[in-house]
Amino acid sequence: MSDLRIRAALPGDLDTVLAFWKDAAEGTSISDDRDGVARLVARDPEALLLAELDGELVGTVIAGFDGWRCHLYRLAVHPGRRRRGVGSALLAAAEERFVRLGGRRGDAMVLRRNETAHHAWRAAGYSPEEEWRRWVKPLGS
Repeated sequence: MSDLRIRAALPGDLDTVLAFWKDAAEGTSISDDRDGVARLVARDPEALLLAELDGELVGTVIAGFDGWRCHLYRLAVHPGRRRRGVGSALLAAAEERFVRLGGRRGDAMVLRRNETAHHAWRAAGYSPEEEWRRWVKPLGS
């Protein structure tokens, strides 16, 4: 996918992202609303990463860093674009961001019932920590 473009979301992207998540993300969250996503983009303008192919939104990931830990949320790829490297490209961009900011380990919150996501996270090098219900990966090593 040489035409794949990864970029930070802009305030004008929010409605498109929310609509995308309804189709591409497994489950929803209490913060999956315009105000919640707008707060994220205002607080950390580089945290919400978008993958675009020919101008179409095909994937997202939130790469949040609080100065201590790196958190990954909302890795979502359009169902018709899965298994083509979109998720891997998004995770690589998120991990590069974390390393640039001094992060040392990525944590991903993944629904237990989302077996498809478990395979994707494992393929990306993350391991489940059952005690915490999160997936982790050391960064920058």
